[in-house]
Amino acid sequence: MKRGYLIDMDGVIYRENQLIPGAADFVQSLISTGTPFLFLTNNSAPTPEDLAVRLRHLGIEGVSSRHFYTSALNTVDFISETHPNCTAYVLGEGGLLAALHEKKIANDGINPSYVVVGEGAVSTEKLTKAHECLERGARLLATNPDNWCPVSADRTRPGAGAAAAFLEASSGKPAYYLGKPNGYMFNRACRKLAEISFSASEEVVMIGDTMETDIRGAVEAGLCSYLVLTGSTQLETVRDYVYQPTQILNSVADLVEEVLTGQPSNRLNSPAFAAIEEGDRRRRGRRHQTDASRPGYARMMKAA
Repeated sequence: MKRGYLIDMDGVIYRENQLIPGAADFVQSLISTGTPFLFLTNNSAPTPEDLAVRLRHLGIEGVSSRHFYTSALNTVDFISETHPNCTAYVLGEGGLLAALHEKKIANDGINPSYVVVGEGAVSTEKLTKAHECLERGARLLATNPDNWCPVSADRTRPGAGAAAAFLEASSGKPAYYLGKPNGYMFNRACRKLAEISFSASEEVVMIGDTMETDIRGAVEAGLCSYLVLTGSTQLETVRDYVYQPTQILNSVADLVEEVLTGQPSNRLNSPAFAAIEEGDRRRRGRRHQTDASRPGYARMMKAA
C-alpha cells in the first residue's frame, strides 16, 4: 500500500530550537524510501523557504520549499479560489504577505473584501483599522484558530485566533477559521501531496501532537491519525475526546522501522502507554478558537 504522510512540525519534529530525538532519522527514512510527505503547519508567519532553512539548521537535509504547506498558503488558496480579484487588509507577517503577493491579492486598507488575520505583532492602530474595514462590509478570515502558541516549555504567545476573537467581539462579525482542523486545509494538503509525488497515495496519515487540530482535522477528513506525545498532548487526557487517533506513539522515532520496511507495526504493546512522569507544567485552557466551541456562534451566524 502506498502511504503518504502529513506531518505537523512544532511538537513533532522539534521543540523550540531542538530536534526531537529520532526526528531526523524519521525524515531521512521518508526521503530514502521515496515516501510522499508534506509538513503541515498552522504557523502563518514563515514562508516554506524559511521552514526549509530552519530544518537544515537543525540538521535535517533533503527537504525543500515544496515539502511545506502553511496556513498562510491555505488561506490564500481559499480566497483566490472562492473570490478571484478580491482585496485584503492584512494583520500578519512575512509568510502571509508573501503568499498574498504571489497570488496577486492586493493589500487594501480602504475597502477590502476581507480582513485576514495571521501570526504577528498586532498594534491597537492595526486592530482599529481592521475593525473599521469590517464595519464597512469586509469579511473576517483567520489563518488558523490558535488562541496561543508555545514559545518554550513554560512560555506562550498570542496566536491568530486570539486576534480574530478580539475583532469578532468588537465588530459582531464571525470569523471563518482556516488552517487545521478546517477540512479545506486537509483537502488542499492531500492534493499537494499527490502533486509532489505525481500520484495519489492509497492512504494518507496525519502525524501531530494536538488533539484539537491535528487529530480532529484528520478524523473529520477521513484520514488516519497518529498522535505523538512529544508535544502538547498528555496520554491521560486523550480519552476525554470523542474523536480518537488511529495510533498513539511516543515520537516519530517509532515510525522509522515501519517506513523502511513498509510493514505496519503492532501498537498493542506500544511504549506510549507506559507511565508518564508527573510534574508536567504545560499550559492548560482552551488553546483553539473553533466554531463549535464558541457560545452563541449559532445565534451570531443567524443574525449575520
